[in-house]
Amino acid sequence: MRLDLELEVLCGQLIVGGFDGAEPPARYLRALAEGRRGGAILFRRNAPDIAATARLCRALAEAAGPERPPFLGIDQEGGRVTRLPAPFLTLPPMRSLGDLVDLPLLRRAARAVAAELRAVGVNLNFAPVLDVDSNPANPIIGDRAFGREPGAVAQRGVAFLEGLQEEGVLACGKHFPGHGDTELDSHLALPTIAHDRGRLERIELPPFRAASGAGVASLMTAHIVVEALDPGVPATLSRAVCTGLLRDEIGFQGVLFSDCLQMAAIAANYPIEEAAPAAIEAGCDVLLVCHDEEVQDRAQEALVRKAERDPRFRERCAEAAARGLRARRGCPPRPCASAAALAEVVDGAASRAVLADIEQARAAGAAT
Repeated sequence: MRLDLELEVLCGQLIVGGFDGAEPPARYLRALAEGRRGGAILFRRNAPDIAATARLCRALAEAAGPERPPFLGIDQEGGRVTRLPAPFLTLPPMRSLGDLVDLPLLRRAARAVAAELRAVGVNLNFAPVLDVDSNPANPIIGDRAFGREPGAVAQRGVAFLEGLQEEGVLACGKHFPGHGDTELDSHLALPTIAHDRGRLERIELPPFRAASGAGVASLMTAHIVVEALDPGVPATLSRAVCTGLLRDEIGFQGVLFSDCLQMAAIAANYPIEEAAPAAIEAGCDVLLVCHDEEVQDRAQEALVRKAERDPRFRERCAEAAARGLRARRGCPPRPCASAAALAEVVDGAASRAVLADIEQARAAGAAT
């Protein structure tokens, strides 16, 4: 049976997918052109060098068109989660950077990262990490976090996200409501946090409250169960977390991304046909499905099927699509028009000055 075309576009706008290689698959370009994807997430596999990254982003943006500019996102955090290779600016891990530099330099560093992303056509950085590094045994957060004290993480996270957004790139704080105190990697399994609500308010939530108050463009969910909020239900699929806590209590107004629904924390426990509608119903606005176009199609079809029979769910999809489209139209991809213009930005004077000042701060710290 043919999918309803209007619903196919509406639900397709809620999916940001990934693919292999630096050349965009014709199938993916067609999906963007037809409105069946809301953008793309890039990894190292897609970005071998400056020119190839800019070509890819230009092709994706042109396929999507000016009426529905795409999210073109990437994880360019710094440290071990840096997708773009040299000569793109690679910052130290956020833990060491936060300890080394003051807030103005941290903001400048984020601006330099954003300028390079914007130059190649990336309009969304899945950063900063707002998790508090409260568990030394955590296998996935660690030095990606700004520190172990919630106030410092909040201050540093806000400085970083403001730097990104001042330079014209959407920031995405992660991983709500806080992935810092887990001993499992949600890429591999579903972690559970057993803390009471009081502990969450003291440790996990302050950076997200601060980011929301500072106008962060987007946040990303954590694939974790927080027993004090919704026992047994992953935060990504929890209306109590995504809507009750984040929207109603904290007052977050931006776009809410799911973390990738192909991670084992979700995929090993929920088929995509169940996870995709559940995440949207919970309050996510955009679903990341990072690795498999067939799974992306199945996610879209599941959204359409539910929207066909459930008017309230269709309204939720329309709300999510409108929120995402507002963000994309306000910050469309605009890659530099020439190699010369790219060369002025990537590994340009601003990036080199930031690295020099970080090294100076490192040397000063070593001398004390």
